[in-house]
Amino acid sequence: MATPEPPSLASAESAIPTTSYDTALCIIPPRSLWPAIDSLRSLYDKAYEKWPPHVNLIYPFVPADLLPAAAEHIQTALSRRGGERLALSLDVPGVFARKRDNTIYLHDADKARAARVRELRTDVLRALGGRAGQGYQMHMTVAQSEDSASSAHRFLLDKVGRVPAVRWELERVCLLVRERVQREGGPTSVMKVWGTVRLDGELERVESPVGFYETGEGEEVGKDQVLTSLPRYFEEEMGTWVPYKSTELGDAGDEVPERLAVASYNVLAEFEWPPSQARYPLLLKTILSESASADILVLQEVTDDFLSFLLSDADIRDKFPFTSHGSPSQPDTPPLPSFLNTLILSKHAFGWDYVSFRRKHKGALVAHFRDAGTLTPLILAAVHLTRGLTDGAVAAKKTDVQRLLKYLASTYPNHPLVVAGDFNMATSSYTIDAALAKKAISPLSAGHLASIDRLLAEAGLEDAWTATRDEGGEREEGLHPGEQGATYDPTVNEVAAEIVGSGYGMRPQRYDRILVRGEGVLEVEGFNKFGDVKEMVGGEASYASDHWGVRCVMKVGGEGEVEEPVSEEISNLVVPVELMKAPAGLDAPGGVQECLAELGIFPSEEDAAMRKAAFDLLKSVILDSPPAGETVAEAPGVTSRSQPAVVVVPVGSYALGVWTAASDIDVLCIGPFSSNTFFALATQRLRKASAQGVKILRRVKAHTGTMLELEILDIKMDLQYCPAGGIAQQWPQVLKTPPSDPTWSLSAQTLSKLKAARDLDYLRRSVPDLATFRLAHRFIKTWAKSRGIYSARFGYLGSIQISLLLARVHKLLAHTNPTPIPLPSLLTTFFTHYATFPWATHLAFDPLFHKHRLPYTRTAREPLAILGYFPPALNTSHAASLPSTHTIAREFRHAATTLTTTTTTTTSTWTAFLRGHGAPDFLSAYKSYAKLSIQYWGLSLAKGSALIGWLESRCVMLLVDLARRAPGLNFRIWPARFVDAAGEEDEEDGDGEGGRDYRGCYLVGLDKLDPGMGKEELKVALGGLQTALRRFEEQMRGDERYFDAKSCWLSAEVVNVRELGVLEVDAREWGEYTPGEEEEEEEEGEEEEELAELGALGASSGRKKKGKKGKEETPAPPKLETGKKFRTAADVMNRIRWDPRLDSGDFLVGYEDRFVGAMEKALDAWKSEQTDEEFIPQHRILHFKRKSDGEVLWERSTRKDAIFGSGL
Repeated sequence: MATPEPPSLASAESAIPTTSYDTALCIIPPRSLWPAIDSLRSLYDKAYEKWPPHVNLIYPFVPADLLPAAAEHIQTALSRRGGERLALSLDVPGVFARKRDNTIYLHDADKARAARVRELRTDVLRALGGRAGQGYQMHMTVAQSEDSASSAHRFLLDKVGRVPAVRWELERVCLLVRERVQREGGPTSVMKVWGTVRLDGELERVESPVGFYETGEGEEVGKDQVLTSLPRYFEEEMGTWVPYKSTELGDAGDEVPERLAVASYNVLAEFEWPPSQARYPLLLKTILSESASADILVLQEVTDDFLSFLLSDADIRDKFPFTSHGSPSQPDTPPLPSFLNTLILSKHAFGWDYVSFRRKHKGALVAHFRDAGTLTPLILAAVHLTRGLTDGAVAAKKTDVQRLLKYLASTYPNHPLVVAGDFNMATSSYTIDAALAKKAISPLSAGHLASIDRLLAEAGLEDAWTATRDEGGEREEGLHPGEQGATYDPTVNEVAAEIVGSGYGMRPQRYDRILVRGEGVLEVEGFNKFGDVKEMVGGEASYASDHWGVRCVMKVGGEGEVEEPVSEEISNLVVPVELMKAPAGLDAPGGVQECLAELGIFPSEEDAAMRKAAFDLLKSVILDSPPAGETVAEAPGVTSRSQPAVVVVPVGSYALGVWTAASDIDVLCIGPFSSNTFFALATQRLRKASAQGVKILRRVKAHTGTMLELEILDIKMDLQYCPAGGIAQQWPQVLKTPPSDPTWSLSAQTLSKLKAARDLDYLRRSVPDLATFRLAHRFIKTWAKSRGIYSARFGYLGSIQISLLLARVHKLLAHTNPTPIPLPSLLTTFFTHYATFPWATHLAFDPLFHKHRLPYTRTAREPLAILGYFPPALNTSHAASLPSTHTIAREFRHAATTLTTTTTTTTSTWTAFLRGHGAPDFLSAYKSYAKLSIQYWGLSLAKGSALIGWLESRCVMLLVDLARRAPGLNFRIWPARFVDAAGEEDEEDGDGEGGRDYRGCYLVGLDKLDPGMGKEELKVALGGLQTALRRFEEQMRGDERYFDAKSCWLSAEVVNVRELGVLEVDAREWGEYTPGEEEEEEEEGEEEEELAELGALGASSGRKKKGKKGKEETPAPPKLETGKKFRTAADVMNRIRWDPRLDSGDFLVGYEDRFVGAMEKALDAWKSEQTDEEFIPQHRILHFKRKSDGEVLWERSTRKDAIFGSGL
């Protein structure tokens, strides 16, 4: 007779329906059991993070508003059971086959335990007034698959079956409720705990539903996660791989190795079920081969089956006693999370973190070794980036690299670092060009591909293959750029060829790499490939994998932690830096960033993209290579090996990352040519590229060499050149060689050109926190501009001076403070330190670089000494004068006072600290000014620009003379030109010709150094002031190279503040205009001569060359300099137009028409503006003739000049 069912606790009328999918009654295992399950669920279960690992008792469950009533009934039902605990063991996989997919789960194979769970469910349902059905199957969902007949499904089912048995005693059941939340991908819902009921009937209710995957602040855990795990080591007595406790890390190393070898190998996973083990013995043999011998081995595409095979080998266990993952064949070891996994094997103990990437199944293993021979733990990042050459794959690679580098920079700064693995980055220029042509990738993606190498280089990572490629042994014949050193070569490896099939992917690629940042501890000694020898597999010779392995041997120096002490001589010269915390109100995190953003200091993404495009365009034009060629992974700016090595690199603020939207880009080229040859070739190529947005603004010749002022895509650039072929050949590795290396035995002028790049490289590598440094630099630069002391040309601070002063404070603070220095405190320390700095007696230098002896002797003519790092000229403030140094010191004191007197009651902000009126304040700050007036009415804008530049360069000498002749006065020059405000408005409204009459001035504020100066002393000082101004005026007017009274005028006088009128800063940029034709004419012959020399290269060009100033015989006759220099056509035209004694209407201009020949035109009808349709270049002018008598007064061919009397 059947046992009668116990009565229901709820009547038919009060039965609670179980029809809601917004609630559930579940069994949830303890959190300690989650990791092994969630490692698979996070990748294969759609409900991961929405549901915890669980076994549903009742789902759907009761409506959410009836949960309190349901809980009471459940309490009653469970209390009647007497609190009996249930033992569970989920240890067998199963599959629910559905129409669209399959659910793979774990369940308890013990029928008795499963029956007790069904009884529990039945009791609860009866308590709610329902009945238990017959189809209940206790299960914990782990994954979903699509085709139950596919190999992928069988691999996944096998992986779920390898999960260690999930065993625990059930103590409570959980009531869950669904809650709608907003995620990155849009709105979704998650199940949260409403309450739990213990098996003895006790209800545990939470105040508000709690999620299962939340941080302490209640935020949902995102996909970007860093997971920490323990490695495994082989326990010989037990014969198994067991977890290696973190407390034991570092205890296994006995002796410090002199060398450390790291290898990486992609073993090629197979995707057919059952897995074939045919290649396993060959892979094992390759890994144990002498060419692959390593202390640390990184493997990619490791499967559960292969890892079980590998870790069962005795030789592997002896060679690599530590591994990131245990053997999946062990019952207590979880399976590998993905189908394709990255693995680390090592002879040294290590701990590791898993840094997830944006795409599922992708991430990096970051291991830290404490006993690898380095005092600072060695960090190794094992990577396997997304495969494929598509826009999405390239974007994923770049994002993943950025994510990894960001993590490494924040977690392990200044640690010796190795990044190894399969980068899956196409390097073959043929493949990349073909992908672009077929539109498989966009030009933007090609740029992203190239930028990944730059990101790695900027992080200080050196490619081991690049560093050692001079060792030879590489295949070179028949290869396109970027195919040398290939580790994936379907043209040789038939395993790879079978996978690729055909198309542009059938080219060699250097996918596998080992990158090293030694930090003074590791030095790359050797590099080799392995696995490139065929062995017999199944009766046929074959390679073990589609990839070759790579191996790097590094010398372990160990001196990275042991810093050389600063010598006593240097210590006596150092002004100590003491940390000054930011005052209350200014110490809030992010305050400085908000200030800079409010003032518009940060460049936009569009600005950054435009500058990058402009620099890339300039580089491609200079190197005469298409932009797509930059995708080849090679040293920055180096041409292919078919051409002489030429390096094109940015320097200055752009390279340092402290530029603003108003900044120019400074570019340095390094190559084997002479300066004349380079600029001739560069000018020719730049002019040819004018249709691409390339303009040559001006060619500047100074004692330091030639410079081209350019405008590329509306971005201003200054291009300089250094003739140093040996340096270019070794770039950028040469930057790491010490100054004493024979490589740097170069001329002073060459070293001077290279100094900016060398100083910049050391700055970037040595500052403690580059991001903080850049923010501080931008802030200080903004402050210096607002206070009128940002201009190295006038003896004030420039970008390099700010960089050196800031880096010195930043490094000394980091040297004495173990914790990072907050940005507000760094700025406060900077201003307070230099407010009291004894500029007159001490040098501002970096004692952490100049540790032993300072190769510099200060002279009496250097009132300010801010020293750089590398020779020849250590002092970067050579233009400083006593007045400018006094001004800088006073501004530092003013800034420090402002900061130290700031209180919370003043509600001061960093924006208020920077906000000032600048020039308007200066114009009213003094009673008297020395006014340096300049007037220019010539037609040549190039000459006007040269005149302005010449005057600015002489202002420093004027300040020096003023300080010498009138020592009792203080002189402060404002580093900008002023113009009359009303005059500027009239000029803007004029017809354009009036704009040629330029009037501007520079002002020097005058006041007493000592307020108690007597009348006699003041009288003497004013006399010296007038003498200095008259002498300056005479010197300027007497220099015929720049001053021509027929087109300009200069004067220097003392004026009262009331006499200034309404002035404003001159916004005119003289460099915006195309160089005057007379300059083009002068350069043209030189360029043709140099280009002919380049083209000949030993062959006779048929052109005769003169001396230093000689020109080619054709197409223009030689210019003999036997008398005064022959005046140009532009000079003659300007003289005729502006000299009141000459009638311009009485002159004709003879010129060479390109189609008709010699012709004449009235001078008044001659158009000088290049934008005019009738414009004719002035180098085509043949003569100037007077119409009234027909006399030729100037003729190019005969060098006759009756206007100025120059020439023959």
